[in-house]
Amino acid sequence: MSDQGRLVAGRYRLIEQIGRGGMGTVWRAEDEVLGRPVALKRLHPRPELSDDERATLYERTRREARSAARVVHPHVVVVHDVVDDDGQPCIVMEHLAADTLAEVLKGGRTLTPQEAAGVGLGMVGALRAAHAAGVLHRDVKPGNVMLGPADRVVLTDFGIATTADTTTLTRTGEMVGSIDYMAPERIRGLRPGPASDLWSLGATLYQALEGRPPFRRATPMETAYAIAVDPPAPMKRAGPLEPLVAALLLKDPDERPSAEDTEQALLAARAGDTTVVLPSGRPAKPGPDGAGEDYDRASGTAPVPSAAAAGTGGGRERRRGRGRRRAVVTTTAAVAAAAVAVTGAVYATAHRHAGTSGTGARTKPRATAASATPAAVPAGYHRVEVKELGVSFAVPDGWRAGKRTADQALFTDRTGLAGITIGTVDPAGANPESHFTDIEANTKVNYPTSYRRLRMQQTGFRGRPAAVWEFTFKGRVRLFRAIDLGFGREGGREYDIYLSAPDAQWDTYRPVFDTVRDTFTTPGH
Repeated sequence: MSDQGRLVAGRYRLIEQIGRGGMGTVWRAEDEVLGRPVALKRLHPRPELSDDERATLYERTRREARSAARVVHPHVVVVHDVVDDDGQPCIVMEHLAADTLAEVLKGGRTLTPQEAAGVGLGMVGALRAAHAAGVLHRDVKPGNVMLGPADRVVLTDFGIATTADTTTLTRTGEMVGSIDYMAPERIRGLRPGPASDLWSLGATLYQALEGRPPFRRATPMETAYAIAVDPPAPMKRAGPLEPLVAALLLKDPDERPSAEDTEQALLAARAGDTTVVLPSGRPAKPGPDGAGEDYDRASGTAPVPSAAAAGTGGGRERRRGRGRRRAVVTTTAAVAAAAVAVTGAVYATAHRHAGTSGTGARTKPRATAASATPAAVPAGYHRVEVKELGVSFAVPDGWRAGKRTADQALFTDRTGLAGITIGTVDPAGANPESHFTDIEANTKVNYPTSYRRLRMQQTGFRGRPAAVWEFTFKGRVRLFRAIDLGFGREGGREYDIYLSAPDAQWDTYRPVFDTVRDTFTTPGH
């Protein structure tokens, strides 16, 4: 029997079905008491759900109504009522004769930066109101953004929203939300906050500008991994919005712009301003012209090889309290800052988890030119100690320390285009060449036309098994060259010394790698 024409709760006449999702159907209905059109969302739970799971689902739906009703704002859908229909909760909302942003973007269509900024302003206004009411949305995506008449932007579907005083309604290990727009901390199983909704806003803006979600891969699992550890693909159409979107998509929620900063940046972008106001708790000094263009894909100091090919898990979250202060940064600087913030973490995750599953061809070991004992620090360098890794080495005077974790340390030159990354793999495999081979497979995917292997071979370093990998790849502006030396004992800890720099200046930067290698100390030296 069709539901069309049926009366719900003695008041709402179902007129036509206007939407259907995984667990619910939305109807255009007529409120026969007030004589106005409304939208009625009714569940159709999967038959395999247990009674407890069904009860949880119903309670979640009722909570949607309570959460959304707490948020009163022109850019938030108005909830009129919540009623039961044969024991199933239904939410009655204002009816919007409008398309969703997902429908507008269907088929890879895009918005101009100014149009996207207008949509983003409506979304961030809604999120500011929700967060002020203690409500997290948790499913911000193009399908939940309605574009109404007179340029009205409305955020809908608070169905998996949570409040500060409400416990979760999902089973342990279950993630709710749309994977393409799910923030890294949620992928890693950490508690979401307002910054998580803002990350989803950034992913939505990215799709509006570029025609695709920033991290979509062939499978949901690969997408989740990319969100956790990979940088987004370079933006080509974002214009003045590029620095804002890059900052919103940072892995660390503490480093993302606040809702207020986001709103100001969107206002500037909508006006065509090429500078934006963003927090500057991370490096944000301008590099030379074109530096930011390379940072997007090449990540400035390193290509960003995903460990997806090695079948690895997500990275480790390193939260830290950080006060926010405001600074004006250019598009180039903001993109470079975003890349520097994520490069080291991605490198460390890929190397830490790559394991010993590689099947690359073995080459005859050869000795390195490095001494069996660490060399003295030469003029123009100074020794740095990385206590998290238990190592020390020399870096050129003037090079800056980047983000540091328990698994990696990053140092970059003044331009931000060249850098040294020290990483670890624990436990180590029989030879680093195995996980170099794994990482190389994914690097070829990221740089299908520009990656070129120069060499990959087994060697030795201070009496330990080692491997060296050297290759080139192209950023959006220039060609880069990289060299990676890994060494360690099987079952112990492997250390990796990695240099990436513009190929045109390779003769200038290559001695830096040699000096870091020759002055490198590990426990026991």
